[in-house]
Amino acid sequence: MLADLPVTVRSLADFPGAPDVVEDGATYRANALKKAWSAVKFTGKPALADDTGLEVDALGGQPGLYAARFAGEGCTFQDNIRKLLHLLEGAPAERRGARFVCVIALAFPDGRERVVEGELRGRITESQVGVGGFGYDPVFYVPEAGRTLAELTADEKNRISHRRRALDKARAIILAD
Repeated sequence: MLADLPVTVRSLADFPGAPDVVEDGATYRANALKKAWSAVKFTGKPALADDTGLEVDALGGQPGLYAARFAGEGCTFQDNIRKLLHLLEGAPAERRGARFVCVIALAFPDGRERVVEGELRGRITESQVGVGGFGYDPVFYVPEAGRTLAELTADEKNRISHRRRALDKARAIILAD
């Protein structure tokens, strides 16, 4: 999604020995900034990092920051989906509202930092629909698309996703820099 920028975009895989970052912040912002600053310190280059989560209205915003490990450490996507659907069992559609959140932090070697956010609103289905994507995509219905994220092609998802919405804001910062 950043291939058309007038800069070379590289991943940490291009920098052998890059440290793993423990995502122990209390917010998406804290985790994204922690990862971005770790990359800046290791590479000496500007860095972009994100933290993403799923917030379900009926669950008071859970799983939130813990979306990837909602069912416990070492869990699979399917484990997370099963737990989510179990907790929402019997909940009517109007209580199944949810949003994916993506917070992107940009950090620069000169000490500057910027943080942007993107979101995608939808609702959690009663069962899995579709086979594409990953994570909660088979149970996240997007009204504007009329399908779950798992039913969309990668291009369709990349045009509307929470990550795309955050990246569009980050792109404007990168182009202005």
